[in-house]
Amino acid sequence: MKLDKSQIERILARLGEVEAELSTPGVAARQAQYQALVQEHARLKELERRAAVYFKLLQDCADNRALTAAPASEPELRELARAELAQLEPALAGAERALLTVLLPPSPDDSRSTIVEIRAGTGGEEAALFAGDLYRMYARYAERRGWTTGLLAASPSEKGGFKEVVFSVEGQGVYRMLKYESGGHRVQRIPETEAAGRIHTSAATVAVLPEAEEIDDIAIKPEDLRIDLYRASGPGGQKVNKTESAVRLTHLPSGLVVACQDERSQQRNREKALRVLKARLLAQLRSAEQAKYASARKLQIGSGDRSERIRTYNFPQNRLTDHRIDLTLYQLDRVMEGELDDVVAALQAFDILERLQALLPDQP
Repeated sequence: MKLDKSQIERILARLGEVEAELSTPGVAARQAQYQALVQEHARLKELERRAAVYFKLLQDCADNRALTAAPASEPELRELARAELAQLEPALAGAERALLTVLLPPSPDDSRSTIVEIRAGTGGEEAALFAGDLYRMYARYAERRGWTTGLLAASPSEKGGFKEVVFSVEGQGVYRMLKYESGGHRVQRIPETEAAGRIHTSAATVAVLPEAEEIDDIAIKPEDLRIDLYRASGPGGQKVNKTESAVRLTHLPSGLVVACQDERSQQRNREKALRVLKARLLAQLRSAEQAKYASARKLQIGSGDRSERIRTYNFPQNRLTDHRIDLTLYQLDRVMEGELDDVVAALQAFDILERLQALLPDQP
């Protein structure tokens, strides 16, 4: 996509307005507004810097192309221009990618920590095992990036997987990297219990929610909560706790239900359940602001059916396919060990181009 300098300048015109707002007396006391302005200012300054680099390289390339095409140019100068152009063009491509990454306004949630929910779908015990594999994949990816994960709630299956697992991921830019994981994930492989060697297909669903923060003002009134206490149990219904430490929270106005039993402390289970509940309420709040959210949430969670998928994991062929961007990688073994960078980068690049087309509709 060709970037137009005048359109970049129109976006950068906002920089002066932001600086004026930041200098307004009392703005620092309004935490949410001040934080948003500071982040916008930093993004626009970075856009300004990268745009200057890009358009300087663009002009240098044009000058050298003109020199190589000019009949009156001396042969030595044309050769020097070709050599310089061979160095400038790769640099221009890199500067263009760098500019694209800051050209679009980021989602307000991109810098937040995240709560990830994984549920086994179609496929019985094999689906639960796959849900466990996805959990380990994301945990290893988080470890590679220096993020911190914490288990919030889990419903283990008898053979070591999860019927459902909910966990937090904390760190810089977590939601920006993980938000593309929401949707149906399909696996094709031969289960260990399959004597005939037949490939089975099963599914799991993933939902990625930005975690609520203090500035969100997610108010939960005590009278709006029903709190049920019960004894925690393990796979197959076996008792793992003799006290009623497990907590189930029901938010009466919304009907949302969150359960947590992983801690021995009732208070800790309640705190974890409350974190998940606030994240889900934040998602509902965004749905009121963005009417399309209800359908987006349905697409995230789906029904767990194999046909509702964003990605396929084919173990016999060591192949991962992301159906949204027609991406196929024959390195599934590495992906399952948490090497998700190539997948995330491809999804981000596709997202940037799609959003740019909306931002700059008059571009060719």
